[in-house]
Formats: sequence, C-alpha cells, structure tokens
Amino acid sequence: MQPPAALDNAKEANTRSAIRAGSEEASFVEVIVATPVAGRFTYRSNQKHLERGAIVAVPFGRRSELGLVVSEPSKVALGDVAAERIRDVEHRFETPPLKAELVDFILWVARYTCSPPGGVLRLVLRSRGAIEPPPLATWYRRAETLPELRLTPSRERVLAIASDGLARHPQALAEEAGVSRAVIKGLIASGVLSGELRRADAPPPKPDLLLNAPKLSAAQEHAASTLKSAVEANAHMTFLLDGVTGSGKTEVYLEAIEAALKAGRQALVLVPEIALTQQFLARFEARFGCPPTLWHSDITSLERRKAWRAATEGTASVVVGARSALFLPFAKLGLIVVDEEHDQSYKQEDVLLYNARDMAIVRARLAGVPVILASATPSLESDVNARAGRYKRLSLPQRHGGAHEPKVATIDLRRTPPERGKFLSPPLVAALRETLERKEQSLLFLNRRGYAPLTICRACGHQLVSPHASTWLVEHRFLNRLVCHQTGFWMPKPDKCPACGTPDSLVACGPGVERIEEEVRALFPEARIEVVSSDLLHGPTAAQQFFEAMRAGEIDILIGTQIVAKGHHFPNLTLVGVVDADLGLTGGDLRAAERTFQLLHQVGGRAGRAERPGRVLLQTYMPEAPVMRALASGERDAFLLEQASEREAAMMPPFGRLASVILSGRAEADTLVFGRKLIEAAPQSDQVRIFGPAVAPIALVRGRHRARLLVKAPRNFNLSAYMSAWLDEMKEPAGLRFQIDIDPYSFL
Repeated sequence: MQPPAALDNAKEANTRSAIRAGSEEASFVEVIVATPVAGRFTYRSNQKHLERGAIVAVPFGRRSELGLVVSEPSKVALGDVAAERIRDVEHRFETPPLKAELVDFILWVARYTCSPPGGVLRLVLRSRGAIEPPPLATWYRRAETLPELRLTPSRERVLAIASDGLARHPQALAEEAGVSRAVIKGLIASGVLSGELRRADAPPPKPDLLLNAPKLSAAQEHAASTLKSAVEANAHMTFLLDGVTGSGKTEVYLEAIEAALKAGRQALVLVPEIALTQQFLARFEARFGCPPTLWHSDITSLERRKAWRAATEGTASVVVGARSALFLPFAKLGLIVVDEEHDQSYKQEDVLLYNARDMAIVRARLAGVPVILASATPSLESDVNARAGRYKRLSLPQRHGGAHEPKVATIDLRRTPPERGKFLSPPLVAALRETLERKEQSLLFLNRRGYAPLTICRACGHQLVSPHASTWLVEHRFLNRLVCHQTGFWMPKPDKCPACGTPDSLVACGPGVERIEEEVRALFPEARIEVVSSDLLHGPTAAQQFFEAMRAGEIDILIGTQIVAKGHHFPNLTLVGVVDADLGLTGGDLRAAERTFQLLHQVGGRAGRAERPGRVLLQTYMPEAPVMRALASGERDAFLLEQASEREAAMMPPFGRLASVILSGRAEADTLVFGRKLIEAAPQSDQVRIFGPAVAPIALVRGRHRARLLVKAPRNFNLSAYMSAWLDEMKEPAGLRFQIDIDPYSFL
C-alpha cells in the first residue's frame, strides 16, 4: 500500500517549494497507524525529538489517525520517495515514547500472526484519552493557619485525616473520613482546607514490602529462591512452576514479584478469567497491603486511562489482567507471570488471533526478564519444553499445610445408570447425601450452560436452531429464553412448534446446569443449592460475592460450569461430582484428551483443600479411556508422555506446526470454490501439506458459511513467513473473506 496521497493542494505547493529550496536534508520517519492495514508509511518529521517509539497523530486518507514511529528520523534522498506525496506528522503526544522492546514486540506479533502491525498497535493504544495530558483538579490539604470554626464530629474526622499534610481529591477525602461532600465543601469555603492544582488521578498505592510474608514449605522455599535469583539477575528465562492443586503456587510467585518490586521494577500477572482476578486481589492485598492495578474488559474507561498512564509512568508496580494486559507500555518491566498457563482462554479467537501465553514468553525475551508459567496441569507444549530443557521446571508435588489430594473414582454409567429421565447415578446421589449429613459442601460440575442443549418437537421431530448459525438453541429456563451461544441470538421459548404448529410439543433434550439443579432440588429439598455459570454472574464483583458466600458455608450444593474449575479455595468442599466426564472428548480435536484431563483435574482439585479429605466422582461411559484411567490413578506424567508420543508420531503440535485459513462467505459453494483457488495459488514446498477446504463443524455463523484450510509443516519451519508469502497479496472476492490462524486451538 502506498502512503496516503496529499489532499491539500497548498501543502503540495509548499512541498514543491521546499524541494526547490533544497529539502534533501528534510527528516522523514516510518509510521504504523492504529488501524488494521498492512505496511509502514513515510511521513515528514516536523516535530522535535521524534524518536522511534513516539506516539503521533498523522493524516491518513481523509482522517487523522493515531500512529507509532517505528524508525529513527532519517534523511531521505529526493529520488527515493515521491516527495510531493509525503505529508507531515500532525502532532506528537507528550506521553513517553514506547520502549524499544514494546515496539519490537508489536512488529514481532504482527509478523508471527500474519496480521497488520496497525491491528496489533490498536491493542497498545486502546484509548486516545490515555495518551492525552491527564486532567487537572484541585486537591486539598489542611491549611497551615486554621480559622476559628465550630468543630462537629464529621469535621474533626476530616481534619484528623488531613493533618498528615497530604493533598487529597475532595471525593477521596470525603470517602476516607466517611462524610458527605457537603462537609468537605464547607471546610473549603471556610478556609480550613487549602487547595492546589494537580493531576486528577492519583498514582496507585505502593505495595508495602515490609509486611510479613507467609511461612513457606521447603519445596516452596526452594522454588521461590530460584525465582528471586532470576529476577534479581534481570535476565530472561522461562520457568514452569508445576504444582499440584493447593500446593501454594501463588505464594511462590508472589515472592518473585516482591523481588522485582525491591529492584524497582514492575510485574505483570496474566490470569485467564476475569473472575480469577478477584481471588488474586485478596491474596495480593494480604501480602502487600494494597490492591494491584487491574486491566480487563470490565474496568471503566476512566480506570483504563489511569491504568495505562500508571504502567507507562512506572507507578503501577503490579498489573493483574486478562491477555490484553500483555500490550501495556510498562516503563520498567521486570517479571511476567502467566497463571493457569494451560488455559485455552489465553488464545484470542477474534480479530487478532494470538496465544497470550506464547506471546508473554516473547515479550519477556525481548525485555530480557524472567517469565513464570504456573499450572497444576501444564499444557503439553510447556511440559515438552521443560523436558527438553528449554524451560526450567520448579515442582511443588504436595499440597500446602498438610492437606492431601482428593481420591478420584469413576462411576461406570453402563453398570449404574441414572433413573430414566435423570442424570445423576445412584452412587453419586448417595455421595451427595452422605456429604450433606456430614454438613460438608458438594460441587456438581457440568460444562454446559442453561437448562438443556437441544429443544425438539415431540410431534414432528423439528430441532430449534439459530437462524444465523448452524448450532442448536439452548434453553435457559431461568431467563425463559432459547439462546445461541455462538452468536448471542436469543428468543422467548415458543408455545408451539414453529414447524408443525403443535402446541406444548417442545421438549428439552440433554442436561445443562439448570436442569441438574431441578433434579437436585427434588432429591434434597432441604439443601441450600445454587447454580453458577458465566451467563448468571455479571462481572467480577458479582463473582466475588458468590464465591464468598460459598466460602462462608452459605451453600450446601454448588452446581457450576468451568467458571468454578480453577483457582477457588473452599475449605469445607469435600465432594466433587462430574456429571458428564465424557463431554469434552467429542469433536475430533487433537487436544481433546489433554483438555479433558486439565479441566477435570482442576475441578477435582477444589475438593479437600483443608483438613477434611476430599473425593471426586466421575460419571462416564468410557472408564477405560486413557484420560479416565489417568485421572483415577493420578498418573499425570504417564498420561502426558502417552499424549506426547501420539502427537510426535503424527508430527502434530508441539512436534509439528499448524496454521488454519478460516474462510467465510454468503454462499457455501462460493466459499469452497474460493478455498480451492487459494490452494492452487499456494507456494510449492515439500515440507508443507495443505488439507481442505472442508466445511467447518460450526458451518454457519452470523449468516456466513464457514470453511477451513489446514496447513501442516515441521516444527522448525517458518510457517508465518510461508503463510504471508502465500496470502498477503491475495485479493478477497466480493462477499468472501479469509483469516489466518497461526497455531490454532479451536477447529470449530
């Protein structure tokens, strides 16, 4: 793509005049713009100190866009560029330039994922308000000379707080003293509080490094000492913190964070789910006396701006966030932690397709700092890398504080099936009853939201599907809706079949968590029963309130989806029942067995985390399957070695490379034809195999038909370069689109 043509004739005339005056000494820079277009664009530098990493505004087409300078200013000979087409940088923002390591990271991610660099830059510059000068406000402190004033208890509280000499925002002062804004306004008007103009947003509180650290076990102490030494050395290394559930991995990497803070550097902690941030907050506050800076989709735009500025100014000592926090402009990054590193949520599946775990390792390498991958069930990729010596494994093989791992057993549903129309087997029902009698808590796990996954007409057999996707509509009885989990479409449940018109003929097939709740309430009407899933908990605050109720013992039986599977500590939870352990093994996904093991091991790990022993019951029709045997025996390492052997024989990841080309169009036939044309244009290579086009398992999404090409290559093959050489210049016909997914995780 050529640089945007000049739109202003006067500017062009000025340019020609400058050329005649001998502007061969003019300074030029390369800029990427924060919009998903390929390429770098040349602009004339009319700003002082326009170094690499500077954030600028540039004319782009008919608009002004944010941009990032990715080259040092240079003198360009007139013959090298069409000088009359080059436009001036409009504005340089006062925010500090992005560090070289972040600029390099942006360009690296773009190359690796075959994405426009401007699309990656958009993740960094999420808010234009963050790079504008921060707003100013009047802050108040206690006046040196106090006028005579009648002191009420409210006023005395304000003055007691203000006597420390620190200036505060009026709202903060009111909240800290527990008074109304009117009290503060009165003290300002009387001259008791004197004001000064300063930034409206206060810097985040500083962690207290003198608070007492928790007592660590010998294994924890060894792991923590190794991590602290790496942080103090300020050199890149990847650690796999491999500890069983409840072994105290968080306490270990908090020690590494403390080492980074003592060295005057910042730390980033990535978590896969927003709900998990609340748990980490409590543990962080207990350890350091203040909360970390948060970054996720549920924070407000104001909080987002404050967090971005605090990261780039270095005042955000620790940032905890979802995968996009990886793109924050840290001033002095010293450590990255990826908690639950195996979690599939780290894979971004929309717009820019990337795996935050893998990109975290790259960012740490470019910054020259350690990265910690923490998990009780490491991904096969991380396990293989640790065995090969590319990562250093730190093991925590036992639960902290004397607790033992739960006993795991399978329930063969072929031998002890549930009653007709029910989903809980007699052994699981008996275990629930025993747990209730002991006044302990139980968790029933089913990774399926709603009441039932399929609604069908018993008169004509019609299945209700989404109008815009090839997926069933899931009944959510709590909401009285039929919902498409792929597109978000929903509708009230009809009173009659939309196909044959028979009234009251629609019946639910299969269980969701709401249907399990119905069964449990009938069995145990006296029990306190709650359901938790992502569609019932709106935001981290709601999740925190719910899990606090569970920890307080206000719930007897919890029924939940994967939102309850990881990170939670419920001291009185002693029984975990998995309603359908086979659910994740369908669909032909190469990671199906690995994911099933990780998920069920994690959810089983919620049981018996305190002094009371725990047990896990897995309802399955395939107790002889390797993943079920591994879960019941606890032989995780043998299972991972078996999985690795199968993948290596097939040259599949992590022993081979995959890329996916996702095609979509209004007509299925046109989409497949386009896929075949793409294959015909592929560069020839005896190291690459291309499969497809094949209709995707979810063939229709938002009215567009989907198909896939799968590209397979050896592990050391530069697949990103191959895909770019193949597809960068391909034109998308009208109504047809394609997207590249390097290292795909989802094949739906």
